[in-house]
Amino acid sequence: MFFAGLFAMYFTLRGEAAGEWAEHTPMLNVPFAIINTSVLVASSFTAQAGVWAAERYQRRRTGSIWNIRGWGMHEWFVLTYIMGSIFIGGQVFEYTELIHEGLTLSSSPYGSVFYLTTGFHGLHVLGGLIAMLFVLGRSFVAKKFGTLEATTTIVVSYYWHFVDVVWIALFLVIYVLK
Repeated sequence: MFFAGLFAMYFTLRGEAAGEWAEHTPMLNVPFAIINTSVLVASSFTAQAGVWAAERYQRRRTGSIWNIRGWGMHEWFVLTYIMGSIFIGGQVFEYTELIHEGLTLSSSPYGSVFYLTTGFHGLHVLGGLIAMLFVLGRSFVAKKFGTLEATTTIVVSYYWHFVDVVWIALFLVIYVLK
């Protein structure tokens, strides 16, 4: 519901201040956003691979690190964590560039809605990263990797997939629908 409210705010302001969108959307680095989005979307696949490993009760890899088929939940979730961190780093980079160009939270209605929608999404990604650290830490201290650890992995993956789907919608609305 929170993100529905953010979308409603976006479309309301866009309808009321259409000139702002014409002025500010050319500032967006769409090719960079496509790459950053691809990293986040790919992280959903690595998270799901971690879930499949957890469902097999496979905590760690079997064999070489280069044998991806033998990876366990740890390897897949660490890779997902890295990809999520890269996405957040990309957002920070994008914010820095836009602020340098004069687009800030208080500079215009467009700036306000851009930073609020993408910023709150970024906070949700950070929450997902913290949850992944919790899952990894919990599985490291567990004497036996069992149903409880697998279920926790699955629940965190649901949240991660939700965050990815929300970003896809935000990406389409902010970067594609001009």
